[in-house]
Amino acid sequence: MTGSAEPVLLHTTGRVARITLNRPEALNALTREMVRRIDEALTAWEHDPAVEAVVITGAGERGLCAGGDMRAVHDEAREGDSAAPAAFWRDEYRLNAHIARYPKPYVALMDGIVMGGGVGISAHGGVRIVTDRSRVAMPETGIGFVPDVGGTYLLSRAPGELGTHLGLTGGQIGAADAQLCGLADHYAPCAALPALLDDLADMPLRDALARHVRTAPPGELAAARPWIDACYGAGTVEETVDRLLAHGDPAAKEAAETLLAKSPTALKITLAALRRARRLSTLEQVLDQEFRVSCAAVAIPDLVEGVRAQLIDKDRAPRWSPATLAEVADADVERFFAPLGERELGLAGPGDATEEA
Repeated sequence: MTGSAEPVLLHTTGRVARITLNRPEALNALTREMVRRIDEALTAWEHDPAVEAVVITGAGERGLCAGGDMRAVHDEAREGDSAAPAAFWRDEYRLNAHIARYPKPYVALMDGIVMGGGVGISAHGGVRIVTDRSRVAMPETGIGFVPDVGGTYLLSRAPGELGTHLGLTGGQIGAADAQLCGLADHYAPCAALPALLDDLADMPLRDALARHVRTAPPGELAAARPWIDACYGAGTVEETVDRLLAHGDPAAKEAAETLLAKSPTALKITLAALRRARRLSTLEQVLDQEFRVSCAAVAIPDLVEGVRAQLIDKDRAPRWSPATLAEVADADVERFFAPLGERELGLAGPGDATEEA
């Protein structure tokens, strides 16, 4: 299966239609072609009475999907091409909304690495299954970008300030914590996945899940809620860092050090995006907001520099500009949320727009 040149494999088996992301050498990172193929298949299967559910998996042993193809975005942004990334995000965010509103069960096997765009094609689904190998994250602040693909919608609705913590630090979480944060529904051991896939094809969804779903091993975030809620309830990133450093819990100090290594601009925009997302009522409104932010982010130096440092040169030493939180003014953040006029994504209907934030 993984030897095929096709980046997305589509087939039906029994009751279900299957989507397999098939770029294991790139950890199944999403391209625009892949996004469009998935969306077209979902549309066709909506109207196929033989398809009772859709199941999405990733080829290879490492994970479902590491996110969007940020190397391509980097190359386009470096060349001053903002149109190509915007076209990709327009299609990707529309796919995220399509998945969230899909009229048939959409089953995502969130095994292994599920990050960024990988969260977007899984965590909006109706049936989200994590395993003992799941590593779920929205790591965008580490590459000078901001959580997107509806990530700020999901994180803003996590209990307390857990979503703020995950959005700012980009921290990876396992199965139980993904369930706690509302990013997943069920846990199954990864060893059970082949049998689960067979059963999904042969029997009703509920029966297949009942055979294989278990209680996830304990996570870490529930016990960390006291310091997370106390520190991330601050009004600014600077105050959040101060609270983390002063708290006394070693994990809080570690979180502060993590934040201070991220893009200052991305941190401030992310906090603003999460706070605004809490006040927006629908995923479509939040995706419209994220599209504005993403289109603005492609024009700042931190995105190109962050991808260079983390994914291309891999020196892990980005030179952020501005280099400190104090240098990022409120006005600098506000412009990322400015309306785009005719270029708006436009998923939210008239009178239901992001300006209400």
